[in-house]
Amino acid sequence: MNPYVSFSIPAQAEYLDIVRLTLYSFATKAGFSFEEIEDMKVAVSEACNNAILHAYGDNENGRIDLRLEHDGEHLRITIKDHGQSFVFSQEGIGIPKQQEDIKDLTVGGLGIFLMEALMDDVRVSTGNGSGTEIVLSKRLSRNGEYV
Repeated sequence: MNPYVSFSIPAQAEYLDIVRLTLYSFATKAGFSFEEIEDMKVAVSEACNNAILHAYGDNENGRIDLRLEHDGEHLRITIKDHGQSFVFSQEGIGIPKQQEDIKDLTVGGLGIFLMEALMDDVRVSTGNGSGTEIVLSKRLSRNGEYV
């Protein structure tokens, strides 16, 4: 059985430090470098912020479920909300197109792009109003400055 940690937080920004501290501890034990951990912390923070801002809006009763799992090669981080979901392919989210003028880019919408830039794999699943699940994966490189 792969080592894992599973927990839930209220969907409020002031609880994100718990996510980052837990990720730091778990990734350190798995052998990830300081730089890799910092990249993962940014990506996970973006995913959680998306849940807070878009899934729950003004509803302060929402929660975010997280699972960190290490299989010896990869660290997989699952972030699941139970709020309003969206159709990922129809939202126009992702890597900005090269021909797009910078002034035409909207505020926000770069969270998924940032996650894709920092992680080795990003998978987004949405349901019919049943929330959104994001699975982030980072391969253990065994290079760099280790914690």
